[in-house]
Amino acid sequence: MVKEQAESKKGIDKKTLARFKKILLKEREEIVGEVKQIYESSKEMGQDGIQDIGDEAANIYNKQILLSLTENERIRLQEVDEALDRIENGTYGICEECGGPISPKRLEVRPVAKYCVPCLMKLEKGK
Repeated sequence: MVKEQAESKKGIDKKTLARFKKILLKEREEIVGEVKQIYESSKEMGQDGIQDIGDEAANIYNKQILLSLTENERIRLQEVDEALDRIENGTYGICEECGGPISPKRLEVRPVAKYCVPCLMKLEKGK
C-alpha cells in the first residue's frame, strides 16, 4: 500500500511514459497528414473547368466543410502538442485541477487527458 502511494506521487514510469509519447507522436503525424490531404482536396475543388451555379454552390459548401474539419484537427493537434509538452516537463499524467494522478486507464483511452475523472466531472457540471 505504501509502495503504491509512493509510485502514484512519483508519476508514470519511464517505460510507460515513452509508450504514451510514441502514441502521441503517431497521432500528431496522422493529424498533420489529414490536414495536408484536406488542404490539397480543397485546392483541387472547382478546378475542373466551367461550372454552373449549382456546381459552384456545391464546391463552396464542400470547401466550408473541409475548412471546418481543419479547425477540429487544429484543436486536436494543439491537445497532442500540449500533452507532449507535459511529458517533457514531467507533468504528464498529473491532473491540472487537483494535482493528483490521472489513472493509466483514462490515459489509455484519452492520451491527451489533462484532468482526472472526478475533476473532469466537476468541471463539466460547472459548464
